[in-house]
Amino acid sequence: MSDLRIDRVETVVLDVPLRRTHRFAKTEMDAQPVLLVFLRTAGGVTGVGEGVVPGGPWWGGESVETMQLVIERYLAPILLGRDVDDIARIGRDIDAVVAANLYAKTAVEVALHDAWARSLSVPVHTLLGGLARRSIPVTWALGAEPAQVVVDEALAKLEAGTHLTFKLKMGALDPADDVERVAAIADKLAGAAGVRVDLNARWDRLTSLTHLPKLADAGVELVEQPVPGTDVEALAEINRALPIPVMADESLRTPADALRLATLRAADVYSLKTTKAGGLRATKAIAEVAAAAGIPAHAGTSIESPVGTAASLHVACSAPAMTWGSELFGPLLMSEELLVSPLRYEGGELHLPDGPGLGVELNPEAVRAFSRK
Repeated sequence: MSDLRIDRVETVVLDVPLRRTHRFAKTEMDAQPVLLVFLRTAGGVTGVGEGVVPGGPWWGGESVETMQLVIERYLAPILLGRDVDDIARIGRDIDAVVAANLYAKTAVEVALHDAWARSLSVPVHTLLGGLARRSIPVTWALGAEPAQVVVDEALAKLEAGTHLTFKLKMGALDPADDVERVAAIADKLAGAAGVRVDLNARWDRLTSLTHLPKLADAGVELVEQPVPGTDVEALAEINRALPIPVMADESLRTPADALRLATLRAADVYSLKTTKAGGLRATKAIAEVAAAAGIPAHAGTSIESPVGTAASLHVACSAPAMTWGSELFGPLLMSEELLVSPLRYEGGELHLPDGPGLGVELNPEAVRAFSRK
């Protein structure tokens, strides 16, 4: 095994254009900013990790700019001279210097795993305990556009055979109008595709109890995070009231959150994101809490590039609880390819790449072309 000491830490911000505008309840974007973190060892191995948030700091409080600053000023001095396999102690030391900032910490932790696995000539999932599966279904997320625009996009995906389930963003319109829009979409896709909705924590308890039963009647199969993340008791009440599953996202960032949600039976499905949890190991820990509680897990997305998508895929394929599919569609939304060999989407699923580490190789020309000047 080569020398594992970290002798260089580098960061670069990319702005990767999207195929279409992606609209959330609170914002929209035409390009996804991505922070790449490179850790080089004295043995000549380089690991890469990614920091990315969905549409800016509105979701998790971080941005690629804050991540870059935190990593370069505060985390790099902790990393230099350390062995890449000393992940638990590095994480402890990082937490002693920087609180929160889980997206920035994810980028570093994934790069550590990638470098360590490459040094051993094994895939990252080996370091996470081995495989439960080699691919995972991928739901396509549709923005908060008018009904016909959404239906046309969904039908095109169905015809191409790339996706069989769709998630619709809600929360940007008056609740009654939003429900009418989604019900019309669900009616058009009935019998052809599964339809889910994501409120991005935009409604309150009463609005949710008033309007969400109508979505269940319309054929929607799952509701994601209707209320603010801190309002776990309301989430539990909504979950008891609905005949369809409720999925926790903003309410679920740590293993302790997973335990509390399970105790209250506040969600039927957990949305796990490597980014919001602070890395691969924390995500795996949340998945293990879910497994112990008998709650299926879902691999959510922060609209990652292929690097972050591959990282999340390694966790998803190593966690037995991850039985509710995924939204790891980020690379498909991007109009430009960043890898030498693209990730393989086939038959409605994303397939695990072969090779050491994350199993992906960035195209240096693409990195240069989209680097922020």
